[in-house]
Amino acid sequence: MAKIIIIYYSQTGNTKKMAQTIAEGIKKENLEVEVKEVDEVKAQQLLDYDAIIVGSPTYYGTMAYQIKKLFDESVRFHGKLDGKVGGAFASSANIGGGNETTILDILNAMLIHGMIIQGDYQGDHYGPVAIGAPDARVLKECQRYGVRIANLVKRLF
Repeated sequence: MAKIIIIYYSQTGNTKKMAQTIAEGIKKENLEVEVKEVDEVKAQQLLDYDAIIVGSPTYYGTMAYQIKKLFDESVRFHGKLDGKVGGAFASSANIGGGNETTILDILNAMLIHGMIIQGDYQGDHYGPVAIGAPDARVLKECQRYGVRIANLVKRLF
């Protein structure tokens, strides 16, 4: 069975809530998923998963240091994440707070690793975003994102 992990950093709990809701969507598709704070994950462990979804609050228009550090450490395994599914989500304090640039920075790192990214033709195109605490719209997007990622994983693995 395919292995999926959601890795996040959350200071306020907003990004954590999004991670848990994405996991609910994955579980709806009868796939197992682990949800872990970034400090609980070593770069080498990324090799153990078929899909890696990463969430971060937006700090100065990009990912939190803790998430960037994981990607920096993953350079040792360049080429070994090739063909794995990747996804991203973000939260920020306000509109125009850098959610999309944060997601795109995460996705750029994944693309450099050769990972496969699931876009979305509707809703949050790059991955779910929240402004402040996740509201009903955001939670619906997170669930939908989990389902979409799970379906891609099923097709590939």
